[in-house]
Amino acid sequence: MKNVTRFITAVIILFFVLYVFIFFPIYSVIAIAVALVGLGIYDLTQTKHTILRNFPIIGHLRYLLEGIGPEIRQYFIENDLEGKPLNRNQRAYIYSRAKLERTKHPFGTEHDLQREQIEWAKHSIYPAQVLAVPPRVKIGGKDCLQPYEASIFNISAMSYGSLSKNAVLALNKGAKEGGFFHNTGEGSVSPYHLQGADLVYQIGTGYFGCRADDGNFSPEKYKVTSAIPEVKMIELKISQGAKPGHGGILPASKNNEEVAQIRGIQPHVQVDSPSGHRAFNSPKGLLEFIKQLRDLSGGKPVGFKLCIGSKDEFIDICEQMVATGITPDFIAVDGAEGGTGAAPIVFSDHVGMPYENALVFVVDTLRKFRLEDEIKIIASGKIIDAFSIFKALCLGADVVQTARGMMLALGCIQALECDKNTCPTGIATDKPTLVRGLVVEDKYKRVANYHRETVKDFLELFAAAGCTDLSQLNRSFIFKQMNYKVVGFNERYPDVCEI
Repeated sequence: MKNVTRFITAVIILFFVLYVFIFFPIYSVIAIAVALVGLGIYDLTQTKHTILRNFPIIGHLRYLLEGIGPEIRQYFIENDLEGKPLNRNQRAYIYSRAKLERTKHPFGTEHDLQREQIEWAKHSIYPAQVLAVPPRVKIGGKDCLQPYEASIFNISAMSYGSLSKNAVLALNKGAKEGGFFHNTGEGSVSPYHLQGADLVYQIGTGYFGCRADDGNFSPEKYKVTSAIPEVKMIELKISQGAKPGHGGILPASKNNEEVAQIRGIQPHVQVDSPSGHRAFNSPKGLLEFIKQLRDLSGGKPVGFKLCIGSKDEFIDICEQMVATGITPDFIAVDGAEGGTGAAPIVFSDHVGMPYENALVFVVDTLRKFRLEDEIKIIASGKIIDAFSIFKALCLGADVVQTARGMMLALGCIQALECDKNTCPTGIATDKPTLVRGLVVEDKYKRVANYHRETVKDFLELFAAAGCTDLSQLNRSFIFKQMNYKVVGFNERYPDVCEI
């Protein structure tokens, strides 16, 4: 192997030398030779890279190929059903609807419909009429004074700072155009969120937007932020799918003066939000804090977001809801499939309950405690097309939200550079030279298009199932190939008895 490597190296160098001598003037040849000799000496004497010490000059090819490896796989090797987190067909679905391009697929499915884990929806030979107006869902329980009518499909939490100002502007204008809500993420309400769309103000463990000087929750500052007219709901983030049990991360490269001023922190330092809340440390404390948030906001809907870890902890919360009579207006269930720009890989890969299991567990637990009428469920976790919306609602969700779907509608190419501040599409970066490429007046229309066309696809699927009201959806509409037989989700997840 060593001899083969040396031979290949010698051939490459020979061809390079011949090319230089033939096509370059002598002074250029001398300059290139000197540069290569210098590079070779540096490679031989440096101590950081073994490959370069053993294979000077030519070893740089290895790092070059490694650097462009993801692009090579994405554009030349992966087929339409491969690629993670979203495959090529899933990305194409979003792009086509955002751009109002070709939305039909020729010559049938590319999926193996007999493979394990394939899913499909039940249809009726007596389809219903497609609804002319998409349904909306009222969120607000017995103690809510300002209930909100939500679209079934919305923008999930993404903070300004994690996203560029142009990305936030485009998302917000798109949400205003399409009439759906825009979750601010835990980075507080920025000026770029205030373009007229309905907002869900998210409060994380860093309490940005309602943060006292000592880092604790400030009722006074919260009252001001929650009173913003565009803020229609407040979401308390306990945990998120991509890194449950781990606080949010804002890299120092993205924490500029403006971001720091909006969040109430020091600029140019990495900001690691605490893994847990300081305002409460028990199920009862959580519910009392939710009541405080609702009262201070003037009765706006208040809920909490979590990725399920311990089932017993969620059951404890439900028991306290019954005991205290305090209930949130909604619960946002985030699956472990959730995405984020910066997360430890061990958390993303191995911590938290997957979305399907978590959603079913939360819905069934609320039903056991007879709390389902008071609390609406918002689901998230790679929900990006009409079927995934349909499935979530059949499993018991009331509305859904997506982050990566909306990012792709903005023009994201899944470059996986969200944490490097080098996002080539100007979405997950604050570098002016990259942000300028994202033209707000063009991209906001794509966000609105993606929402409208995806909801339209859902309504057609909904009608094909013979349904005219969201309350008709249940687990019997979804099937899955498991262990070489077809299993209905009503069999996989049977109805539960109330306690």
